[in-house]
Amino acid sequence: MTEQKNYKKTLIACYLGFVTQAITANFAPLLFLTFKGTYGITFDKIAMIPLVFYLTQLLVDLAATKFADKIGYRTCVAASQVLSAVGLILMAILPELLPAPFIGILIAVVLYAIGSGLIEVLVSPIVEACPFENKDGVMSLLHSFYCWGAMGVILGSTLFFALFGVENWKILTFIWALVPLYNTFNFINCPIERLVEDGKSMGIRGLLKTPIFWLMILLMVCSGASEATMAQWASAFTESAIGVSKAVGDLAGPCLFAMFMGLSRMLYGKFSERLNLTKVMLGCGILCAFCYLLASLSALPILGLAGCALCGLAVGIMWPGSISISSQHCPRGGTAMFAFLALAGDLGAMVSPAIVGSLSEMADGNLKAGLLVATVFPIVLVIGLIVLRSVKKHQITDKKDNL
Repeated sequence: MTEQKNYKKTLIACYLGFVTQAITANFAPLLFLTFKGTYGITFDKIAMIPLVFYLTQLLVDLAATKFADKIGYRTCVAASQVLSAVGLILMAILPELLPAPFIGILIAVVLYAIGSGLIEVLVSPIVEACPFENKDGVMSLLHSFYCWGAMGVILGSTLFFALFGVENWKILTFIWALVPLYNTFNFINCPIERLVEDGKSMGIRGLLKTPIFWLMILLMVCSGASEATMAQWASAFTESAIGVSKAVGDLAGPCLFAMFMGLSRMLYGKFSERLNLTKVMLGCGILCAFCYLLASLSALPILGLAGCALCGLAVGIMWPGSISISSQHCPRGGTAMFAFLALAGDLGAMVSPAIVGSLSEMADGNLKAGLLVATVFPIVLVIGLIVLRSVKKHQITDKKDNL
C-alpha cells in the first residue's frame, strides 16, 4: 500500500520560506539610518542596498528559467535557505573586516538575495503543484506569511533594540539566521511534486510569443514596485518625514504596512471563492495610488502615517493576484513562467525604491518627494487591469460568435 504524502509539511516549509524572504528583505531597511550614522553612508548609497538586493534576485529569477527544472526543486529550495542564512551572518561580520563597510554589506546582501530569489521562484510553483483545492485562496494565504514574517522581524527587532540597544544589531542578525537554517531540513524532508509534466510546458519561446503573458509581466512589475517602495522606505519615511523615534518609526511604519498587507492576503484567501480577482485588484490599485498621494502630499503627520499603513492593505493582493491570474491564463507556463513573473516583480521592486532614494537625496533628503513619483506604478497597474478585462471580454465575445 502506497504511503499517503503529507502535503501540509510542504505547505509549512513554504510558509517558513516566505518568512525567510521577509527577514532578508526587511531586516536591513530597519538599519538604514543606523548604517548612515555608524558607517557614514549617504542616502543615495543606502538606496543601493535594495537596488542590489532586487537586482540579484532578478538575475537569479532569469537564470532559474534554465536551471531550476534541471537541478530539481528540492536541491534549489534547500540551497535558498542555506544562502539566506550565510548572507545574514556575513552582514554582521564583513563590515568590520573590510576597509569599506559598505562593500561588506553589499556582499552579504548579494548572498542572501540569491537565496531570496530562489525562494521567490520556487515556493509558489511548489505549492501550485500540490493537490490543494481553491488554489487562488491557498496562494494568497501562502503569500501572507511574507507579511507575518515582516511583522515578526519588525516587532522582534524593535523589542530587541529596546532591551539591548540598536548597537547590538549584529547579535540579532545571527538570531534571524537560525530561521532559514532550521527550514533547510523541512525542505529536505517534505514531499515536492513537479508543476508540469516533462515535455508538456509551454517553454520560454511559447511564453514570449503569448501577448497576454506580457500583460502579466507589466502587472508584476507594477506590483513589485508598489509593494517594495513603501516597504523599503516606510521606516525611514516615518522617522524623518513624520519626526518620531526609531522604535516608533519601525512600529508605526513598516509594521503597520506589513500587518495590513497580511490581513488583505488572509481575507482574500478566506473569501476568494466569492470574489472576482480582477475587480479586487482594480480596487486595490486605485487605493494604492491614493495612499501614495496621501503619504507624500499630506501636511498632517497622522495622514501621512495612514497613507503608509493603508498602502499595505492595497498592495497585499497585487503580487499573489498577478501570479494567480497568470496561472489561469497560462496553465502550461511551468517553472519558466513563475521565474519570469518573479523577475518582473523584482524588476519593479529594484527600480522604484532606488528612484525614490535618488530623488529624495536630490530634494535635500525629502522622502515625500520621492514617494510622490512612485504613484505612477499603481496607476499603470490599474490601466493594465482595464486592458486585461477588455481582452477577456473580446475573447468571450469571439467564443460566442464561433458557436
